[in-house]
Amino acid sequence: MVSKRRRLDSENRETVTEDASKIMKQPLSKLARKSYDSHEVEENGSIFVRLLKTSGLTLKTGENQNQLGVDQIIFQRKLFQALRKHPSYPKIIEEFVNGLESYIEDCDCLRNCLLSCERLQDEEASTGTFYSKSLIKLLLGIDILQPAIIKMLFEKVPQFLFENESNDGINMSRLIINQLKWLDRIVDSKDLTAQMMQLISVAPLNLQHDFITSLPEILVDSQHANVGKELSKLLAQNTSLTVPILDVFSSLRLDSNFLSEIRQLVMGKLSSVQLEDLPVIVKFILHSVTDTTSLEVISELREKLNVQHFILPSRVQASQSKLKSKGLASSSGNQENSDKDCVLLVFDVIKSAIRYEKAISEAWIKAIERIESVTEHKALDVAMLLIIYSTSTQTKKGSEKVLRNKIQSGCIQEQLLEGTFSTHYMVLKDICPSILLLAQTLFHSQDQRIILFGSLLYKYAFKFFDTYCQQEVVGALVTHVCSGNEAEVDTALDVLLELIALNPSAMRLNAVFVKGILDYLETMSPQQIRKIFCILSTLAFSQQPGTSNHIQDEMHLVIRKQLSSTVFKYKLIGIIGAVTMAGIMAEDRSVPSNSTQRRADLSSEWCTQVTSLLQLVHSCTEHSPWASSLYYDEFANLIQERKLAPKTLEWVGQTIFNDFQDAFVVDFCAIPEGDFPFPVKALYGLEESSTQDGIVINLLPLFFQEFAGVSQMTSQESSQKSMSSLCLASHFRLLRLCVARQHNGNLDEIDGLLDCPLFLPDLEPGEKLESMSAKERSLMCSLTFLTFNWFREVVNAFCQQTSPEMKGKVLSRLKDLVELQEILEKYLAVIPDYVPPFANVDMDTLDMIPKSSSAVSTKNRNKGKMGGRKQKADISKASSTETLLTEDTSECDTVTSGRSPVEKESAGKEGKTFVSLQNYHAFFRELDIEVFSILHSGLVTKFILDTEMHTEATEVVQLGPAELLFLLEDLSQKLENVLTPSFAKRLCFLKNKGNRNIGFSHLHQRSVQDIVHCVVQLLTPMCNHLENIHNYFQSLGAEHLSVDDKPRVKAQEQHTMSSCYQKLLQIFYTLFAWKGFTHHSNLHLLHSALEVLTSRLKQTEQEQPLEELISQSFNYLQNFHHCIPNFQCGLYLLRLLMTLLEKSAAPTQKKEKLATLAKQLLCRAWPHGEKEKNTNFNDHLHDLLCIYLEHTDNVLKAIEEIAGVGVPELVNAPKDASSSTFPMLTRHTFVIFFRVMMAELEKTVKSLQAGTATDSQQVHEEKLLYWNMAVRDFSILINLMKVFDSYPVLHVCLKYGRHFVEAFLKQCMPLLDFCFRKHREDVLSLLETLQRNTRLLHHLCGHSKIHQDTRLTKHVPLLKKSLELLVCRVKAMLVLNNCREAFWLGTLKNRDLQGEEIVSQHLSSPESTSEDSESGMTSHVSRDRATQDGEDEASDGQKDQDNDESDDSSD
Repeated sequence: MVSKRRRLDSENRETVTEDASKIMKQPLSKLARKSYDSHEVEENGSIFVRLLKTSGLTLKTGENQNQLGVDQIIFQRKLFQALRKHPSYPKIIEEFVNGLESYIEDCDCLRNCLLSCERLQDEEASTGTFYSKSLIKLLLGIDILQPAIIKMLFEKVPQFLFENESNDGINMSRLIINQLKWLDRIVDSKDLTAQMMQLISVAPLNLQHDFITSLPEILVDSQHANVGKELSKLLAQNTSLTVPILDVFSSLRLDSNFLSEIRQLVMGKLSSVQLEDLPVIVKFILHSVTDTTSLEVISELREKLNVQHFILPSRVQASQSKLKSKGLASSSGNQENSDKDCVLLVFDVIKSAIRYEKAISEAWIKAIERIESVTEHKALDVAMLLIIYSTSTQTKKGSEKVLRNKIQSGCIQEQLLEGTFSTHYMVLKDICPSILLLAQTLFHSQDQRIILFGSLLYKYAFKFFDTYCQQEVVGALVTHVCSGNEAEVDTALDVLLELIALNPSAMRLNAVFVKGILDYLETMSPQQIRKIFCILSTLAFSQQPGTSNHIQDEMHLVIRKQLSSTVFKYKLIGIIGAVTMAGIMAEDRSVPSNSTQRRADLSSEWCTQVTSLLQLVHSCTEHSPWASSLYYDEFANLIQERKLAPKTLEWVGQTIFNDFQDAFVVDFCAIPEGDFPFPVKALYGLEESSTQDGIVINLLPLFFQEFAGVSQMTSQESSQKSMSSLCLASHFRLLRLCVARQHNGNLDEIDGLLDCPLFLPDLEPGEKLESMSAKERSLMCSLTFLTFNWFREVVNAFCQQTSPEMKGKVLSRLKDLVELQEILEKYLAVIPDYVPPFANVDMDTLDMIPKSSSAVSTKNRNKGKMGGRKQKADISKASSTETLLTEDTSECDTVTSGRSPVEKESAGKEGKTFVSLQNYHAFFRELDIEVFSILHSGLVTKFILDTEMHTEATEVVQLGPAELLFLLEDLSQKLENVLTPSFAKRLCFLKNKGNRNIGFSHLHQRSVQDIVHCVVQLLTPMCNHLENIHNYFQSLGAEHLSVDDKPRVKAQEQHTMSSCYQKLLQIFYTLFAWKGFTHHSNLHLLHSALEVLTSRLKQTEQEQPLEELISQSFNYLQNFHHCIPNFQCGLYLLRLLMTLLEKSAAPTQKKEKLATLAKQLLCRAWPHGEKEKNTNFNDHLHDLLCIYLEHTDNVLKAIEEIAGVGVPELVNAPKDASSSTFPMLTRHTFVIFFRVMMAELEKTVKSLQAGTATDSQQVHEEKLLYWNMAVRDFSILINLMKVFDSYPVLHVCLKYGRHFVEAFLKQCMPLLDFCFRKHREDVLSLLETLQRNTRLLHHLCGHSKIHQDTRLTKHVPLLKKSLELLVCRVKAMLVLNNCREAFWLGTLKNRDLQGEEIVSQHLSSPESTSEDSESGMTSHVSRDRATQDGEDEASDGQKDQDNDESDDSSD
């Protein structure tokens, strides 16, 4: 039992020192068999041995431990008393130490003295610690022996500095220094410090590390400062000791200034240290940060910390992994793993500091926020924002806010984010849940740029993280898809498509999550449904046989179920899904020669499945024109986007060709039979045809059967199986795309359809329109719509054919379209509740059609006009929507209505109805973007005969103004829909969901970049047209610009040319205002567009920088301002020039030119009628004024010119006249001028910095002069409310008057404090002028209360508060400058705008009086202050002679 306890005691004694523990494992394990023979005891008769023995310690020889027979404290007390009471004290101390020194000359003896002693006592009897100290440690605890023993130990250490460790792992130098640790008391700490530093300076590097890290355990607090200085010198000399020295600094009590110096020293070496030292260095830097220095330190650390330098590039990592798999790069792999561990340690240190120190996380956020240049942002910045977001709960919102701002400003691009994940993926992987949470939050934003960044977070998390994180990413994206938010759904689906292309094998592992989206298809838009089925089909029908069969089965079940539904919404899902899946299955996978037969058999099997699937869709849709039309459009889009297998394409092409020919094409000689209300003719043919040959589109007979006898035809449908005429355009689109795909774009096989006529009645109504019945009008209007859409599809088909003959025919069809537009306007003007035949079949049109008719009918019935037309609406609906409404009547009552086609029709004074075809856009077939290649044709007019025609063949191709306007209007609508930022679209989305995108389904299936590229290719012909139109108006001369007294034909032509001019400028503006140009990947498109404009001035072969291109383009476009035909053209030109300047790095050089152009537009007299008839005129005028005042070099001077010159001219002019200087300024537009001037005045004074005492005298004088001008302008504007006292003017005075007073308090009053003594007269004059204006504001408050106008009175309390503050502030300024006599109080009466006293308040004067402050110069100027406190301004605008500074507090 005793031996066991002793063994435990010996094990506890191992913890005394690190080196002791290493050696004692072996000898102490043999304690149980120790013997205590006398020959092992040191029998030396020296005084040293005798005193130790009498005190209770026995020295042993060899490898045996010294034995301590008493408690350690008792031993030290006995030895101290023996030495102290010895007769030869203090000489005995020297003899004792000499004996110790002689004894330890033997290495074994020294080793025994440095190791712990053996305890002979039982643990229960011990009153001390559980372990025994070494003999040297015990002796160092005796004060009278400590100095001599320390000196002896330091003399002994050099003997062992350069010796290797012994076999038992003991290093004698370390063991000696360990004796000095944790001493209870140090007698001479200064000497000990000096000896330690001297020892460190001569020790080898490996021991220097140990000695330095031991200093905090050896030294007392009083020596920390001295040690710090010595270590700092050593740090500057030897960088290899950086880590131990910094580790020691964190344990010493050092001055903050000293730590700051060390931090600067270390920061300078940060870029050159070894990676393994980096964690300790970063830890020291972060721990030495204070609240005041945090931002400075973190900013410098961010600049110099380059972790990316230590990480191998991704390509090297990939090669290393391949080599490791072959066993060839084990050493490199170990080094790489070591580097990764060090990098992780660095970020762990940073995370710890951020988590527990709010100042550090806030400083890091501010340091990143202060970076302005895009190029200065690093991958570390993005990583730190993500780390702070996940680590620090206190600054989580702050990091997210900075990240959003950086995204919106374009500082964090996709390349930077990808580099962040590529470099720091090991660190970011640990915070994957937080990254996904951030991405989810960003998805809820309204800014498309932020949503895109959230999608990139998902994308790169999937790309760089492990399988678990990939599963979480897919799950989060599926949640977004099922959220119901349109923006979230679209973006999430796009990300899923990218992930499939990025890593299809990983996506197949998560296909079971994606499959769950099939349960949420009801809430999806058609485009979203396409994407979903594309995703699932790609996963299900991969090239690996036998994979994802369960998804294939699920999709087949869903599609068959939806196709068999009688509800059109579900049938639509089935059609889109079936066509999309068929496209994936039938995609052309060219089988290589070395592929297996199994893959070839699989492709053949899928081809059979595709054929059966398409036949199923055809059989399920043939009885519904809506479903058939949707099927043909979907199939056409599929053929246009994907390359199908030749076998499938051949079968489809032949089937479609035969069906179209059988259903719609008849011989020219075949005379239609039937009881038609109008004579049938073959109209709109482009070639002379005899009665024996040629083909005709059999439009009228087909449509009349549906229009007149739907109920009779229903019983015969099964036998005849005739196709609806409503499918004509969509069926032809599918046909021509099949032919083009089979013959590489050549349409010679169907070119007869371009010039063939149609069986129609004469569509031009002429005088017979009034005599037509309601049914006949509806029939003719429907036929016109069908013909119009047929020609639009014909132009789509043949617009890219290269032969001159085909081009001429396409232009002829374009002219037919313009003529049909005029005919449609005539019919629609007399059938206001008419619903046209459908043209685009999707959810949006389904929502719109039934509601629009009922809404219009209700509207007309309420008006009591033409009640009999309800029957026409019913007939029209029966003809065009009968099938749909019988299938889905329940849905029609609950859907949200779109905008009615006739909502914007307005009745003229003569009862004539004006119709805008823009409201019927949803019922027109969509023009493809390729159609606008027709713009390359030249513009020829009777006024300008340009010799340089745009001809591509011997025949001159001509494009008239009407056809040009037709194309430009459509192109403008397309660009407005695609390039307008999503946050600008959101209002439209909230009002009428989806209606904004009706008629643009084909456009939205193309990328925005592709569309912009197409438009850039059209810039050259559009510039040609713009220049031609400019020359046209230039030739007319300025005196002929008004179209009022011109002949009607010429006036119409000028109006058309003017509209073309406006549309061209609008297209240019929409293109260059596209936010996507800020993205790095789209800069080449911007360069290309600017090069086109620059080339119009001069041809340069050399590539020019962006800034030069912008400057040259600006110069080119500003030349068009000389002959602007109307006000809207001028505004679009200004907006276009502003957009170019926004992309410039130095826009100030061109700002004055913009102001000059804007002023020219304001000072120009435009043709009559524009100002009143155009509903957007007020908004346009507001924008023009803002552009002028924002870009002029002197805003105050410009305001004074308008208010001081233009307005008096208007006041003195007749009632309906305008200002002669500013013709745009009339009594109707005064409110707009007034509002803009007040707003810009307030914005200008707010931007002026407040005066400070450190500013020079010149700066004070300049600012005082500026404020004098501002107050003078304010005075002029405020006094105008006496003449123009309408509510909008008074509201502007109350709102911006308060803002101006507040700005005066904050910005001007500090300046007056400093300027009063030297510019006393100027300051008092300024205050007197302002006082007159505040008096008027006080009267305005009284006026508002009298009239009890709540729209005005809600501004009164805040205004009065500001006026009271102004009184107090002026008094404080006068007191500060020892001019109290210039201030006095008086009684101010409440008056209205006309200066009349408010009687009701006068009777209760005790409650209605207020204190009034007066500022004057009694010593120099006599103002009669005491008698004028009640005087007010007269209603005629005469200036008041009172100089009171007044305010009212009667309320």
